Order: sequence, then structure tokens, then C-alpha cells
Amino acid sequence: METIKLNNNLQCPVVGIGTFMLSPEEAENSVREALKMGYSLVDTANAYVNERACGRGMRDSGVKRENIFLSTKLWPSEYENENAVDETLERLGVDYVDLLYIHQPAGNWLAGYRQLEKAYKAGKAKSIGISNFEGKYLDELMTQWEIVPQFIQMEAHPYFTQKELRKTLNKYDIKLMSWYPLGHGDTSLMNEPVFAELGGKYGKTPAQVILRWHTQMGFAVIPGSKNVDHIKDNLDILDFKLTDDEMASIATLDKDERYYHRTDEQLAGFAAWRPDFERA
Repeated sequence: METIKLNNNLQCPVVGIGTFMLSPEEAENSVREALKMGYSLVDTANAYVNERACGRGMRDSGVKRENIFLSTKLWPSEYENENAVDETLERLGVDYVDLLYIHQPAGNWLAGYRQLEKAYKAGKAKSIGISNFEGKYLDELMTQWEIVPQFIQMEAHPYFTQKELRKTLNKYDIKLMSWYPLGHGDTSLMNEPVFAELGGKYGKTPAQVILRWHTQMGFAVIPGSKNVDHIKDNLDILDFKLTDDEMASIATLDKDERYYHRTDEQLAGFAAWRPDFERA
């Protein structure tokens, strides 16, 4: 497995299993099978309400805890809960996570970030991150952080490469973890001729070419699936490498257009919503 070196010298796998929109049963199965086939990065969140299931999948996989890079996110309803980190660890069934994010710049997000810094100092989070932070929220956080985050999780794909954001990230050596890495299932992206052409050259699907593009951009990528065959295919991207000219061809697809457009009303809703966590 290839890894990315973080700004605190931790190594993170470049490909992981995402669990967004997976039911507990699906998440448990996907995590277990992914780890068995060679994945070592698992991404979940308070808001996915499948943390307990991910923990079960990890334990049932037979893979040692120290060989798994586990990522999760605090939801805004938990930012002012002093026990949020310990409760998250309890749901996951672990003593620490490898990466702990705050999920949205909603509610008292600065209190949430202070929780991350506290968890980092206590060894309960080996690295910390921010998810969906950009613009004014990132600008403010940069004036407030004591510990620079290691990761940001954002929408990124060949139509939206986060060109402007990456200028700030590069300044602080903050790495990007992509969500919607395949364009949220957009067939127009998957059907771009360059991906079919490169897939033919390397014996890969267009999706595999796109995922390889992510890793060569320096991104970690966490495609989610409940289909074991798709999970296997998503990992099978590390035995070829796109050339500089091929990466340049893909770069011409950048439209600076995202699929997800968050509103202030949604942020207010995020702050008010409380996840219905799985019961023990």
C-alpha cells in the first residue's frame, strides 16, 4: 500500500474504504471484507451512525488494530460535549483513532476544534483534520488553531480539483482526502474519452483510472461501496502509474465545478441535528 506522509510524520494509506450512506449492516460487511483484501484505511463519522458497525467489522477482519488507519468525524451536536471524543472511541471500540475531524463548520465549531487539539495532545487522536472547511471558515480557523491540522476532507475530482484551496493547503502541508472522488456517480465524468483511452492502455476501468489520478495528485481517496467486487476493484489501482503527459491531459477537464453546494440554511440545520447513534 502506498502512503502519504503527513505534517506530523504519520503515514496515511492513499486508498481507503468509505462508509458514507452505508447502513450499520452494510458498513460492518464492507469494512470487514475491505480489510481482509488489503485495505488499511477506514473512514466513518458520528453522522453516519455506523461507528459501532465499523468497529465490529475491524475486529472481525482479523487485522490488528495497529495496522488499521481509522478516521472518524465529530458532528456539530458533539462539539460542546466534553465527552464526545471518549464516546466516539467507545462506539468504535478503540483506545484511539488515527485521524479525528470536525465534520462541518457549523455550531460552535471552534469548540469542536479545541476538542481535536485536546485529543491529539492526549494521544486519543494520532492526527486531526477539518472536513468541509473553506473560504471564511478556513480563514478564521487559521487565526485560531494551536495545532495545524494534518488533513482536510473535501469534494475533489477531475472536474473540481480544488486548485485554489490547495494553495493554502500546500502552505501548511495539509493533505486532502477526497469525497465524491468519482463525481458522485456522474456518467459524464466517467464517460470522458480520456479515461476510456487510458483504461484501455492499462487494462483498467475509467473509475480505476480516476482513483489513480487522485493518488497521483497527492490525495487520499475513500470510495465507499457495499458491493464487494467494487471494493476490490477500487483497491486494484496501485499496479500502474499515469505519466506526466496523461496527468496533464486529465487536468484539462477541470471545470472548477462542484456537485455539492452547501447553504447557510443547511449549516444551521447541521448544528441543530443530533445523530441517533447505534445502541450498544
